[in-house]
Amino acid sequence: MTRPQGALLVGSVNYDDAEKTMRTASAMLGGRLRRIPDGEVGRRFHWIMFQPDVLGQADGIERVGDEPRRLRDLDARPLRIADGADAAAIELPALGYADAAIDSYAIFRRLRDAGDVDSSRFQVSLPTPVAVISSFFTGDDRAAIEPVYTAALLRELDRILAEIPAADLAIQWDVASEMGIIERAAGYGRTMEAWWPGDPFEGLVSRLSRLIDAVPAGVEAGVHLCYGDAGEKHFIEPADTATLVRFANAVIAASARELTWLHLPVPIDRDDQAYFTPLAGLSPVTELYLGLVHREGGVEGARRRIAAATMVVPRFGVATECGIGRAPAGTTESILQTHADLADAW
Repeated sequence: MTRPQGALLVGSVNYDDAEKTMRTASAMLGGRLRRIPDGEVGRRFHWIMFQPDVLGQADGIERVGDEPRRLRDLDARPLRIADGADAAAIELPALGYADAAIDSYAIFRRLRDAGDVDSSRFQVSLPTPVAVISSFFTGDDRAAIEPVYTAALLRELDRILAEIPAADLAIQWDVASEMGIIERAAGYGRTMEAWWPGDPFEGLVSRLSRLIDAVPAGVEAGVHLCYGDAGEKHFIEPADTATLVRFANAVIAASARELTWLHLPVPIDRDDQAYFTPLAGLSPVTELYLGLVHREGGVEGARRRIAAATMVVPRFGVATECGIGRAPAGTTESILQTHADLADAW
């Protein structure tokens, strides 16, 4: 069986600090990683769930409900535009992504200069506006707040680009809610649906392609397509890779710049060739990563999925379906070791 080449850490890692994430990942995966994240530590532990605490500080935005909905130290209550507030005039505070990236890059650079990190680039994973808006706003508020939040997120990107040299930087867009809208799935307690006129699919393609094009030449740009990760389960199990391929191909065609890498999920029970067959029609990408590494099943299960995938796509790297930041404590090293056991270095 052909061995995959290279590994991708999707984003979150179940450690308490960025330095431990980088040191451990580099030591265990070495030359398999072309880029390394900070593990999305601190309040980014649960992906976008810290954003309500940030956005709720803005004049004109209110929390929904009187009782906090606690997720560790976060209040994940939804949001609404206050009565009488002009959404276009709302000034959002810094979202937190740029501050975290700049702080973690300093650690990355120190470790790399000391020879403790092999990866040539620092990876910053960012959510799409669709994810935050669909998760925390409802009704007409979604359309009203979208341009405001999008502008705020792009300001975060601009700060990252200004502070981190292009040759050291890789930006990944995390795309999960979009798959729910495309599949018209019910996830996380609410229906995922578009709030813009016209074809929802075309609207998603144009939104994501604009985000990709906001990453300038010289900076790597990647996309992580995802079906969610609540309790290590998807909000819907894809029948095969057809929807992923259709969306990826449309986004690649609509983007003005080249996509450096693409990550696609593989459910744990899909080691049949039928799941992977649509990948034969995937547009070429410089690096393709299949999220076929799972905590349960380890190397043996992953090898069955690899065997099925290589019947369709002979060249790809390995990854988990989503980040591993919420994996049970004490399992991180074994998950990283599975990557190392499966893939060759670049």
